[in-house]
Parts: sequence; C-alpha cells; structure tokens
Amino acid sequence: MQTLTDIADEYSFLDPDDRYRLLIDLGKSLEPMPDPLKTDATLVRGCSAAVWVYPTVAGDGTLHFLADSNAAITKGIIALVLTSVQDKPADAILATDIPEALAPFDLKNQLSSNRTQGIPNMIGLIRATAERYV
Repeated sequence: MQTLTDIADEYSFLDPDDRYRLLIDLGKSLEPMPDPLKTDATLVRGCSAAVWVYPTVAGDGTLHFLADSNAAITKGIIALVLTSVQDKPADAILATDIPEALAPFDLKNQLSSNRTQGIPNMIGLIRATAERYV
C-alpha cells in the first residue's frame, strides 16, 4: 500500500484532470466491501454520494476499515482517508490529524463542495470507532 506522502507527491505534479483520474484509480484499489455490509448502520450521513464504512478489529488490536461508495471520485477520497489510518491501533488513529494529513491534496479547492462535504463525517466515524477501542 502506498503511503499518503507518496500519493501526495504524485498528486502535486498532476493537472486537474489527471488528479481526478488518480482519485478514481485509488478508489478502484479499495478492498471490496461485501454488499451485505452496505446497510443503513454503515452508511455515513451527510455525504452527497452514498458512503459506507465498516470497521473490523484484527487479532493484534489494529483497526481495519472496509469502505465503498457509489461515486468513483468519492471512493478515491475514501481511499485517501483510509490510507492515513488503515491497520493502525486505535490510539495511533486518534493521534492522527486526518484533516492535516489530507491538507496536501487541497481537496476543498480541487473538488466541488458536494464531493468534500462528507469528509468530516467519515473522519468522525473513524475517530468514534477508534475511541471505542482505546
């Protein structure tokens, strides 16, 4: 899995159209989320597209998230968010400033507000999950 820094380095050299393509490719690389997990309970509220996030806990206590969306760009944004927290212990996730980690992507200026409005809710759900396991 690429690091967020590696992705940001590549992203910084791309023009807007290629940035969209990169996000779409990142979304395609998400681990598949089984349809039965896409329920009202896993739906992230406040997103313009449907977004589902399902947390799991590994035997070593790290958190692993399955996620999906019905929109290609949104799946890419999810992939960015998950790259910053995937397979980390709950305390490390809580110590991660996810908005700061995403700052190099300047998503608010690169994408429409419809595409970015649900990011805080996704982050909130991930943080709330981590808080339950600290």
